[in-house]
Amino acid sequence: MSAFKEITPKEISNNPFELIGDDWALVTSGSKEKFNTMTVSWGGVGIMWGKPVAFTFIRPQRYTFEFTENNDYYTMSFFDESYRDSLKLCGSKSGREVDKVKETGLTPAFTEDGIPYFEEAKLVLVCKKMYAQFLNEESITDSDSVKKWYKDDYHKMYVSEIVKIMVKE
Repeated sequence: MSAFKEITPKEISNNPFELIGDDWALVTSGSKEKFNTMTVSWGGVGIMWGKPVAFTFIRPQRYTFEFTENNDYYTMSFFDESYRDSLKLCGSKSGREVDKVKETGLTPAFTEDGIPYFEEAKLVLVCKKMYAQFLNEESITDSDSVKKWYKDDYHKMYVSEIVKIMVKE
């Protein structure tokens, strides 16, 4: 079992544009008994209501959506490049049909509160939902993005407080 240490948001040394847009992340929600994970390459981090936050976007068709909806917390696990194939699988297969843990060989781990993440991650953000809303065509001012990314379904945006950050020691 690899050791993690807790750091503050200002101690994150990784570039968030590379972490989210290039490296990708696994968003994981649920419990020790049942959880699901999916790959994300959209999102962000910042400050809202005086708190460090992560912005996460999930389509309602995704299996992870129901876990995120039904739990107050989720994690964002970031990996090094050697896990790219695992991230590709988790972004292209549904947990309804495939055991992603078995298929990828990733090792589930849990915070002291039972929130799932992965032992192989280099960085883990533990997030507590603060605000959630579906994106909608009327609110998107970039019509090219609507044409490129949407037909008749929209992601739900979660703005979540980053309550804990863990990095590999």
